[in-house]
Amino acid sequence: MDTSKRDANGQLKHGLVKEYFKDGALSAMGEYEHGDKTGKWEYYFADGRLKAIGNYENDLLTGEWKWYRENGNLMQTGSFENGERKGIWERYHIEGPMYDSGAYEGEKKIGEWKTFDKSGNLIKTKSYG
Repeated sequence: MDTSKRDANGQLKHGLVKEYFKDGALSAMGEYEHGDKTGKWEYYFADGRLKAIGNYENDLLTGEWKWYRENGNLMQTGSFENGERKGIWERYHIEGPMYDSGAYEGEKKIGEWKTFDKSGNLIKTKSYG
């Protein structure tokens, strides 16, 4: 994946950009504004299935994001503010059921976090300051 803020001509990227794997498959798609990622971005696995979707603002992750596994199941969801995790985050077992859930504030876990087994049974609760 191209991490440069500039295009092949040395100009700051601006507008819709599509990035590709070496084999030509789409790896990412989104908007740039004067070299910064902005708006909705989608990332893909090599087989074309969605890997992640979310938004950028001033080249920082913002708002709700979702990540998927190669099997198509949801891997995790969470929100960002100014590029840092904030609010409720949930992760899922590879088979699909929720693995854990809790909140972040300034990249630190806060409050009560719950962990579940593959059948959805609560197996652990931990509190963070």
